[in-house]
Amino acid sequence: MSEPLFLLHCQPDPRLLAAWAAQRRLLVGADLGYPLHALLLAAFGEAAPQPFAYDDPAQGLLAYTRLAPPALAQAVALADPAAADALGLSTGPHSAGYRVRAFPTQWQAGQVLGFTVRVRPIEREAKKGCERDAFIGAALAAPGETLCRQTVYAAWLAAQLAPRPGTERQAWQGGAELLDAGLNRFALSPVLRRTQSSSGSTDRASRTVTGPDATLSGHLRVKEPVAFAALLARGVGRHRAFGFGMLRLHPASSAG
Repeated sequence: MSEPLFLLHCQPDPRLLAAWAAQRRLLVGADLGYPLHALLLAAFGEAAPQPFAYDDPAQGLLAYTRLAPPALAQAVALADPAAADALGLSTGPHSAGYRVRAFPTQWQAGQVLGFTVRVRPIEREAKKGCERDAFIGAALAAPGETLCRQTVYAAWLAAQLAPRPGTERQAWQGGAELLDAGLNRFALSPVLRRTQSSSGSTDRASRTVTGPDATLSGHLRVKEPVAFAALLARGVGRHRAFGFGMLRLHPASSAG
């Protein structure tokens, strides 16, 4: 049986969010992935909801969490006040507070669902061990061919959902198969990452990484219900703690 899963919605205050992030030097261009990641950690600690998605202030932040409503309410009550206010968790004159509802964890094999997901379609280069755009990798593997970025990213997404040959199968792998996917948005965006200092100290060094930032939508089919529930809680691809990888679902007949 799958563990319970809940969908959290809140509307971060743009002014408080920007001020909180600026004080901690967490802003890099327009990317809010790291600031929101840090805010969720400040508010919820190790139970920080993820993966999460944030498109704009009007739509707010959506995140999956294992915290049931009573535990979530307790976590919000104990949260750092500045972080809670910046995230819009507290009810007040300028905030409606957060909302949470149970999310399905029981799915039917063969069920077709619509989805939208923002991803970082990257792969690890075999020789150098560094990350590169999956589209660049495909272009290098097929020199002279004219490639479609949408087709390459759809293939990348399909591979992310499938079990990986030669590796131990993870609980979330094989939960769904991709039926179709369209590229809604693409950009090369800089994101902030903090890594452990090479000196062994507790200070974390900051670095900016530019890479592909793509939003895909389409349809998938549930193959293994328990694995699919685990996939939703985990998210897709890399950088899932920073605003990437959250599968937002809708009925197959509705628009994404």
